[in-house]
Amino acid sequence: MVMKNKSKVKVIPLGGLGEIGKNMTAIEYDNEIIVIDCGLGFPDMEMYGVDLVIPDITYLLNNRDKVKGVMLTHGHEDHIGALPYVLKQLNVPVYGTRLTLGLVESKLEEHEMLSNCTLLEVKTGEEVKTENFRIEFIRSCHSIADACALAIHTPEGVIVHTGDFKVDYMPIDGDVIDLHQFAKLGSRGVLLLMADSTNVERPGYTVSERIIGDNLTGIFSKAKGRVIVATFASNTNRIQQIINSSLFYGRKVAFSGRSMEKISSMAMELGYMKLSEDQLISVDDINKYPSDKITIITTGSQGEPMAALSRIAYSNHRKITIEKGDVVIISASPIPGNEKLISKLIDELFRKGAEVIYNALEEVHVSGHACQEELKLMHTLIKPKFFMPVHGEYRHLKQHELLAENLGMDSKNIFVLENGQVLELNRNSAARSAKVTCGTVMIDGLGIGDVGNIVLRDRKHLSQDGVVTIVVTIDKASFSILSGPDIITRGFVYMKESGDLINEARGVVKAELDKCMESKIKDWFTIKSNIKYSLGGFLYNKTRRRPIILPIIMET
Repeated sequence: MVMKNKSKVKVIPLGGLGEIGKNMTAIEYDNEIIVIDCGLGFPDMEMYGVDLVIPDITYLLNNRDKVKGVMLTHGHEDHIGALPYVLKQLNVPVYGTRLTLGLVESKLEEHEMLSNCTLLEVKTGEEVKTENFRIEFIRSCHSIADACALAIHTPEGVIVHTGDFKVDYMPIDGDVIDLHQFAKLGSRGVLLLMADSTNVERPGYTVSERIIGDNLTGIFSKAKGRVIVATFASNTNRIQQIINSSLFYGRKVAFSGRSMEKISSMAMELGYMKLSEDQLISVDDINKYPSDKITIITTGSQGEPMAALSRIAYSNHRKITIEKGDVVIISASPIPGNEKLISKLIDELFRKGAEVIYNALEEVHVSGHACQEELKLMHTLIKPKFFMPVHGEYRHLKQHELLAENLGMDSKNIFVLENGQVLELNRNSAARSAKVTCGTVMIDGLGIGDVGNIVLRDRKHLSQDGVVTIVVTIDKASFSILSGPDIITRGFVYMKESGDLINEARGVVKAELDKCMESKIKDWFTIKSNIKYSLGGFLYNKTRRRPIILPIIMET
């Protein structure tokens, strides 16, 4: 008797569920794993000093022999940004479309690891095959060129992952989303749909990118001075529309900001953006032309303090300063958490004499994500047996669950998971399984994962109450104090104006040291603990603050 293969397909979200960014999903069958996307996230307000966050790939490292490659849906940071850190630990082939891999190449060059990595270009309509998987790249539409959805053909059925998408019937690059292929897959039967949930709360349809081009042209027609436009460097279609409006009114174009200069140069080289050499100028040369003949396209649409637009606004940019008559367009929506930064930036631009145009005043930005009617269209075309919402905060996943139910899907066939939760499927059933190791790895400078909860707790403590350092020198032979105790504070009190408090604190430490000396306590750990306890209690009673106390004992 022939035994049937009882293997199941496992879908394992390692990031991107219930959070912004950090998108990564593993799909496993038998002895193979493929990974969809490898993105980073940005730290929240509680992650003091952390630069970036990436998914924890412990599960992949524990199964490294199974991992066959990373399939990329598009080139945004939240989908490719973690690759340099992941490939250092798990060097597997990376598959993606031309622009996506161009952006990946740029990142790997920065990390000096491009020559050690395998990047394989895939065109839309083409497939990548392994022993158990056939991964089909389907043309999609997003706020960056070359975006794809994926159809993963497995022995148990087809899994469709939409990636980030919207339905734009008039895209700037002319590459309309391949709805025919989605319908074709739906007619043949789809086991699981994994669909973008970011804009599920918004009714109707996402506005076409082309509408923004018309609005930008209208703004350019009225501008009397320079036009400075801040947008995401990776939004090549938006940048092309800014270029088109500039050229229509005879303006030269300059790029400002490291990522903007780098990505625009690469996009022009690959043919995704068109701007002739005689129309492109350096920011060094902008003063050689009349103000009404200049457009500056810059980074900083999120109000980041070190980005080009912020440096321009606060007069910290070496080559560009705001002039009266400048028109500044912020062509982006705030990422959650950045609202205050952007508000302050806009205020400062107004103070400097610029006219500032942002989405609350005029439609100068549209989302790259599908609204409710587009999501309904995708569900109707694909007709999945099971559904798993992805991409978005937890409320977005729950709202997408409700949308699917309203379309007639049985709630038992909808799975709202958390990162690390395994979904096991076969042809006829799907069920949650045990969790795998999952979480967030924090990047701080060159350190990867060396900042954990304890370090963050200490940083939070330092930010709130500061640090008090006590320095004392002890003669261990005679059990006597040779010098000190000296007290140094940072972020606790201003020492020049707190002399009485510091002197009293020094007396408290001296008294505690005298007790230890009289008791012949030789253990430095015990002495330090006693100092912390006595001084901590004194400072709290006097200030209602609990600074970190660091005793330093030197011996002779």
